[in-house]
Amino acid sequence: MLSIMRNIGAAATALITVITVSGPAGTVADPRRAEWRAGYRVPDAIPFPETNPYSQAKAELGRRLFVDPILSGARDRACLTCHQPGLGWADGRARAATLAGSNMDLRTPTILNVAWQDGPLGWDGKFRDLETVARTPIAAAGNMNLKLVDAVARLKADESYSAAFAAAFGDPAVSAERLDQALATFQRTIVAKRAPFDRWIAGDEAAIPETAKRGFDLFNGKAGCAQCHSGWSFTDNSFHDIGTAEGNDIGRGRLMPKSVALRYAFKTPTLRDVELRGPYMHDGALPDLAAVINLYDRGGIDRPSRAREIKVLHLAAEEKSDLLAFLATLTGEGESNALTAPLPVDAPKP
Repeated sequence: MLSIMRNIGAAATALITVITVSGPAGTVADPRRAEWRAGYRVPDAIPFPETNPYSQAKAELGRRLFVDPILSGARDRACLTCHQPGLGWADGRARAATLAGSNMDLRTPTILNVAWQDGPLGWDGKFRDLETVARTPIAAAGNMNLKLVDAVARLKADESYSAAFAAAFGDPAVSAERLDQALATFQRTIVAKRAPFDRWIAGDEAAIPETAKRGFDLFNGKAGCAQCHSGWSFTDNSFHDIGTAEGNDIGRGRLMPKSVALRYAFKTPTLRDVELRGPYMHDGALPDLAAVINLYDRGGIDRPSRAREIKVLHLAAEEKSDLLAFLATLTGEGESNALTAPLPVDAPKP
């Protein structure tokens, strides 16, 4: 009799657990959910490299340079032209626009949360680090079209910039390296605003709907999205062939020709504010997030370089809807203030 009562008690406890974690559609929460949630907590501080530490004056200088068309040949283009806060720090285009009005080969990548994008940057990883990125679009004939030596000369000729460089670096000397460091310092302050997802991670169960919670389970479980889009910034900072790219652009494989796995591999982007950043993929080939989910559901092109994580998923329509509901919770609440808010004296927190 005692054994029977224990069995009944265990069954009742299990039933209560199922009822507690079930959503309105009766779907039971994945038992791994609590463990997964622990991996998405907001970090304590923004990382800055020892070779380019944070200072308020340097970040202010970088912000000024970011919005100033002085860094373009015709003084009609700035970093802000392609990296707009209202468009998730991208430009809303399938592919970036050239000076002539045609399309570049690739979509403008977001610089949101770039402080956490360690390792090579760019869709194909052609930039060693953030400090080496800016000089390429500045000098590119189809982009800002200003030789770096001329950019430095312009800044030297401006007394207010000499004063700003002196405040940031201790003396008024202007150099390409200091230009890079100032821009990189400001860009590391461009951090995703707290989103409903973050409030849920912090313990507010009402912050996101049950559909999004089921989508979170799918994202980390059956759909396998978190194998690449991992952690607080939703990227592993690596390169993968997800079975989409075709043609002459083979991504990271162009720079690493001996690697079969890196052929057609492109960098995993952050998913923060992803709703704001369509169209999608490195070349803007997919118009919306529903199309992105459908592509992953199909598994992409089967070829030797395709990442082992990519496979046919056979997602139901409701599961796709739950994934979309989850992705919607990653949009930050409130407008980004990186262009206007006072920058902190000490290294900022996200």
